[in-house]
Amino acid sequence: MQQKPTAGRLPAIGAIAALALTLAGPAGADTNALRISKGFGMHYLPLYIVEHERLIEKHAAALGLADLTVTWSTIDGGNVINDAMLAGALDVASIGVPGFLNLWDKAKGNPRLEIVGLSAVGSGSLYLNTRNPKVRTLADFTAADRIAVPGIKTSFAAVVLQMAAAKAFGMENYAKLDPLTVSLPHPDALAAMLSGKTEIDSHFCSPPFSYIELDHPDIHRVLNSVDLFGNLTIIMAYTTRRFHDANPKVAAAVVAAVDEANALIARDKPAAARFYRELAKVKAANAELLRILDDPDSRYSIVPAGVTTYADFMHRVGTLKTRPDSWKDLFAPEIHDRPGS
Repeated sequence: MQQKPTAGRLPAIGAIAALALTLAGPAGADTNALRISKGFGMHYLPLYIVEHERLIEKHAAALGLADLTVTWSTIDGGNVINDAMLAGALDVASIGVPGFLNLWDKAKGNPRLEIVGLSAVGSGSLYLNTRNPKVRTLADFTAADRIAVPGIKTSFAAVVLQMAAAKAFGMENYAKLDPLTVSLPHPDALAAMLSGKTEIDSHFCSPPFSYIELDHPDIHRVLNSVDLFGNLTIIMAYTTRRFHDANPKVAAAVVAAVDEANALIARDKPAAARFYRELAKVKAANAELLRILDDPDSRYSIVPAGVTTYADFMHRVGTLKTRPDSWKDLFAPEIHDRPGS
């Protein structure tokens, strides 16, 4: 059954729709087909709900786009996601904030390639887990260890690992652990960790993979990203500025859909867990997923939190040439009235 947003969220969703009508061009100008991606893990949970409940189609219809067809892809790794966007295979992508920042920086000033954030999706913890009993801190890793991340150097896990290394060893040594990283999607890394039969002995991962691993007696946690940096937005959605400007109603429908999904998570966690399990096909019981959703580190909002923290670090180490003055430099006006950071 189609879920309705809670009363407390209706004004926000209505404001997004109103802004779409203000920005919209001539009737029928928006596309009738949207290609969008999601990734692995519960930081993407709102997007699984959006897909399950067809919320983009719902909000598009409310804006007069009754025939919008939405096609979903599951893609992991910042470079792979950005390549798909640049190749024209996606209209809207969900990605870790650092991967977005990399492409935003490179495409800035190019009218054909320039990108813009639509909304935050999920924030929370990343756990660096290991099977190596000798590793208790970052300083204990040796050249023999291998740390799985979704994408080397550009994925959110890889950049947060660099931020943690900078805190532990000094800014000049921010890349000290990079040679140990291996690019591997979270489900594959989880399988490697549980089997203990590959070179992968550590995994910097998000829920539910982080929780599943820690239930294994031979795996322990080295660090929790929230302990080091607070609760930062991990996953966000973005599009090209050309697509956004040409399709304001579709863009607004995406933002409103994610906002409604967040409201559903807040009021009905069992349903949210069920929708995720059905689409993600993870081998986790609802009770296990609810344990993650009850964790205060698991937060879902369209409001960006700490995106400038990533940007400041990446600019400082030279990964970004341009440092945004504000989070609003990175995101479309649909959410500029929110208290982001």
